[in-house]
Amino acid sequence: MRGSRLPVFWLVMAWLATAGVARADQLQQLIQRVVEQNAALARTQKKINKMSDSSADLVAQYRAVLEQLESIRAYNAQVRKLVQSQQEEMKRIQQQIDSAASVGRELVPLMQRMIDSLAAFVELDVPFLMKERHQRVERLRQMMNRADVADSEKFRRLLEAYQIEVNYGHTIEDYSGELELEGKKLNVAFLRIGRLALLYITPDEQHLGFWNQQARRFEPLGPEYLDAIKKGLRIARKQTTYDLLRIPVPAPQEAGGKEGGRS
Repeated sequence: MRGSRLPVFWLVMAWLATAGVARADQLQQLIQRVVEQNAALARTQKKINKMSDSSADLVAQYRAVLEQLESIRAYNAQVRKLVQSQQEEMKRIQQQIDSAASVGRELVPLMQRMIDSLAAFVELDVPFLMKERHQRVERLRQMMNRADVADSEKFRRLLEAYQIEVNYGHTIEDYSGELELEGKKLNVAFLRIGRLALLYITPDEQHLGFWNQQARRFEPLGPEYLDAIKKGLRIARKQTTYDLLRIPVPAPQEAGGKEGGRS
């Protein structure tokens, strides 16, 4: 009787051992799945962190662009007021010419003062195309001494010269010239963006910079502005469409004469 139970006992033990092995395998598989899921979650979190960093960078760039736009708007508003004042003054003068015969006696000294004012403005302005602008003023001075040119024609040419200066504030252009850098005269390409910015770059792209109107001097720029200047030159040459450019713009002066930094 006892001997017949032994095979049953060993059979049960074998079954338990087999079941234990199977459960161990299942447990190992479950652990492996948990490890894989944790690894996947870690990778996902890493991607989320990268996306968060990228979003923060984009927000910072967006805010910088907004600050630059505010500076541009403030500058343009000031220029518009100046242009409007000049246009109103020219209109008033033209009305005086048309309505009063006595203006003829006052016109010549008035034009002389306008030429002097134009010459002073050119000297104080951003120094672009200086040779061309100086020659324009000199031609006006020579014209005033010519008896074969009527006063009305002299005044028309003077107003035309003023209009050319006004138009500079609304255009973008590039031109070649020389600039003294580190004690050497180098050929450079100038990029003028209205009266807002005057930038330069050498043909080898090793030197680039901008005119600091507040300090009245050219200052170097870092390589982070290289792409913007090259893109601006392509826009000026009509090789690409207009787009936002990251350029150095002095911050508007604060009350009390304090100046901000570049944007």
